[in-house]
Amino acid sequence: MGAVPESHSGWTFLTNHARVLAAIAADPATRIRDIAARCRLTERAVQKIVSDLEEGGYLSHTRRGRSNTYRIEEGTILRHPAESGLAVAELLTLLAQHDADHGDGSRQLESAPPHARSLKSDS
Repeated sequence: MGAVPESHSGWTFLTNHARVLAAIAADPATRIRDIAARCRLTERAVQKIVSDLEEGGYLSHTRRGRSNTYRIEEGTILRHPAESGLAVAELLTLLAQHDADHGDGSRQLESAPPHARSLKSDS
């Protein structure tokens, strides 16, 4: 098993759930281990978050051999009342745009949801 990621103190703007969802949007066939490394979380934490997202209707998976392929339910509305009417697809579009603008999203944007790719091609 890999080393525990470096801890972070203080608050952040994005939740770990948003980070995991963005990692899955970038690569729907990604492994829990890779999500954990990218998001600087433990594999156990990522497994719990994926379970939360599936229970909440934001994510589903298909088992292929020993791997999972994830599917994001893009029309699902964000949970907090302050974001009423905002779909998960809109959040992922913003995150994909940020990655693309900062040069670390070339691979991520190619495998991003179609709405994220069309946003980049429209700009």
